Amino acid sequence: MSEINRKSPESLQDRLEQVVQLLKRHQLVESLVHRQEGRNRDVIEPLVHRQNVSELQRKLDELHPADIAFILESLPLEERLAVWQLIRSERDGEILLEVSDAVRETLIADMDNQEIIAAATGLDADELADLAPDLPRDVVRELMDTLDAQQRERLKSALSYDEDQVGSLMDFDMVTIRDDVSLEVVSRYLRRFDALPDHTDKLFVVDNEGLLKGVLPIKRLLVGSPDALVADVMSDDPVYFNPLDDAGEAAQAFERYDLISAPVVDDQGRLFGRLTIDQMVDYIREESEAEVLNAAGLREEEDIFASVWKSVRNRWAWLAINLCTALIASRVIGLFEGSIEQLVALAALMPIVAGIGGNSGNQTITMIVRGIATGQVQVAHGRRLIRKETSVALINGLFWGVVLAGIAYVLYDNAPLSVVLLAAMTLNMLLAAFMGVIIPLLRLRLGADPALGSSVMITAITDSGGFFIFLGLATVFLL
Repeated sequence: MSEINRKSPESLQDRLEQVVQLLKRHQLVESLVHRQEGRNRDVIEPLVHRQNVSELQRKLDELHPADIAFILESLPLEERLAVWQLIRSERDGEILLEVSDAVRETLIADMDNQEIIAAATGLDADELADLAPDLPRDVVRELMDTLDAQQRERLKSALSYDEDQVGSLMDFDMVTIRDDVSLEVVSRYLRRFDALPDHTDKLFVVDNEGLLKGVLPIKRLLVGSPDALVADVMSDDPVYFNPLDDAGEAAQAFERYDLISAPVVDDQGRLFGRLTIDQMVDYIREESEAEVLNAAGLREEEDIFASVWKSVRNRWAWLAINLCTALIASRVIGLFEGSIEQLVALAALMPIVAGIGGNSGNQTITMIVRGIATGQVQVAHGRRLIRKETSVALINGLFWGVVLAGIAYVLYDNAPLSVVLLAAMTLNMLLAAFMGVIIPLLRLRLGADPALGSSVMITAITDSGGFFIFLGLATVFLL
């Protein structure tokens, strides 16, 4: 396999390093040329510039659009824009589709309207629908005018669906056949194409009105008798979707049934488009990244090389909430200042109770959020999950509480303190388990994102709760 076609993470890193080195050499050489004096400078400078630019462009021309997207995402803004300017304009559109939303915003901001329109020319309606939310409105309108009636209608259709619906992910590039022809006729028909649409593992069988009747897997076409009719060998009960279906459920179906592509039909059963595995993989990756960001309280995906102000705006909201919860925790500690002064060991031990409770709560909430994401957990499962998770927390709390109580007894030679520590550890882990189930299910019930700020909220609860339980028990039983 050639170096160009290898897509391993190691080769991507190598390519990134090569581009970075070429950029550095380009900047160094131009800096040296600028320092030259005399009439030769005006001659040398354009020659050196063209040579360096040609070498960089040659390297970029060798790369797959996804590899270029990775490189652009890995470069600081100034270097990113320098590389972006060197990419051939006919490749701009496919690269914009590959980069993250945050990086795409910086690239589009560096382009004028005519450059954007040129980049979008040649993209299919479903691809334009992916780009449209990031484009200026006047550019979108101008792009609409350049499309034929069918493409314009498809683009409007794709833009009419929410981003978490199947309709926003489907494409319209597919092969349809009739069921009353032989496999030999189908084979001759396919030979008329220069190339089949990507991820074509099946052909869609429709009637004269466009109603889906079944699918013909390519493998059946290849091994079946040429004289056999499509109706005799096709699958008449395929997995299909409606444009309004939830994209997450569609992704689960792709995983469950090992699908490569699947038809999308309207309410009348008319073939409307198709979903493919690459769209589902992209959706799953984006949802997974969004879940991680939401759990940490980040409002949106962030370009790692974004400006300081933009990063501040993305992060401030949940930091403000975290500050409020930390103040609450500090006031809980303040209620027991007298107890801490009388028994200094409390100050050393209370972070352990809060920390273990926070970790246990994050484990619970992560499992529940994941279950909601995969469709395995519903609000109706709340009581059963609370019983299960509190039972796990009780066993863990008692076991690790005994371990911590033993360590505390060795350190402080205080049996009542050890017993209080055991009780506080167990009670805080029970609180963490209970809230770890309640928080995401309550947010689901209210129609909010169950993952948004989940780790921030559970940590705040287990910190304040852990301090209150431990110091409260110590005040009652030890002082």
